[in-house]
Amino acid sequence: MSRIGQKPIQIPGNVKVSISDRTIVVEGPKGKLDYRYQPEVEVNYDEQAKEIRVTRNGDSKRARAFHGLTRALIANMVTGVTEGYSKTIEIYGTGFGVKQEGKDIAINVGFANVVKLPIPANVTVTIETPQSRSNTSPAVFTLSGPDKQTIGEFAAEIRSIKPPEPYNGKGIRYKDEHIRRKVGKALAGAGG
Repeated sequence: MSRIGQKPIQIPGNVKVSISDRTIVVEGPKGKLDYRYQPEVEVNYDEQAKEIRVTRNGDSKRARAFHGLTRALIANMVTGVTEGYSKTIEIYGTGFGVKQEGKDIAINVGFANVVKLPIPANVTVTIETPQSRSNTSPAVFTLSGPDKQTIGEFAAEIRSIKPPEPYNGKGIRYKDEHIRRKVGKALAGAGG
């Protein structure tokens, strides 16, 4: 049995849950999320105990795989609509920066054109520092919202525009992400 799948999900008092036609809808102060689960698992909501239990139909490999996954996704939805998720991104490099233009985010990382990406629904962009001053003072902004998956995918899409390079560390990275630095050729051959 899946150890994660067996754990019940506790529902706070300010969250509404409804299940119909293999779709679970979770609504809370931060928003409303829905998930259509697979037929290999069954989701039951006990209103008196204020908990959700996920059980599986059968013992096939697919049912075992979806048991823990479905429980984890529903638990993430409950956390998202009550507390929300956020991801902080830093842009290192002199002159690099970020700004919000309507429903798009415009990122300048030294290309000929500014890269513009549409901001997904339910995602809020908060810009703390719009312009990077040097390789030690980055531009900083935060993505926040109720859906963990959407925030993670959007953050990965932003990071893929210009991943950090290993020599000077210039590029886009997550906050607290460690970049393995390399020594340049001039310093590597200087000792000989």
